[in-house]
Amino acid sequence: MPITIANIKHRLDERLGDNLTVVAQAGRKKVTRRHGVLKETYPAVFVVDLDPSTNAFKRVSYSYTDLLTKSIEIKFDDGTITN
Repeated sequence: MPITIANIKHRLDERLGDNLTVVAQAGRKKVTRRHGVLKETYPAVFVVDLDPSTNAFKRVSYSYTDLLTKSIEIKFDDGTITN
């Protein structure tokens, strides 16, 4: 069964409140890693509350298509990887 945006949203809905690290491609040969908590999911995006000690801002949002197209990868603290 192909992965759909609805499947991705459903999997993230089950992990609300879990700690995670978001690995994003920030350009050619540049990767950003942000650690935080999966806070909310909406129909088109999900919100991560970031760790204030390591980030300059409080929240960041990503679209489910970022995961679908593998622009970002999510690694939960329990070792589960969503990409």
